[in-house]
Amino acid sequence: MFDSLTKRLGGVFDRLRKRGALGEADVAEAMREIRIALLEADVALPVVKSFVAKVKERAVGQEVIKSVTPGQ
Repeated sequence: MFDSLTKRLGGVFDRLRKRGALGEADVAEAMREIRIALLEADVALPVVKSFVAKVKERAVGQEVIKSVTPGQ
């Protein structure tokens, strides 16, 4: 179970690192994939919803540093 979840999350972060800059659509797609991966790993729905909400809350309105790529 943890191996599968690790691979899925690693894949999401690898795709994010390859992008030059992250937009709202990139973050939304990544959160969707993370939500699905957590649910498939039998994480409780309330925990998944709380996690996604907290990540979105912290991510929205954050200043993007133009000189740093997502992989850094």
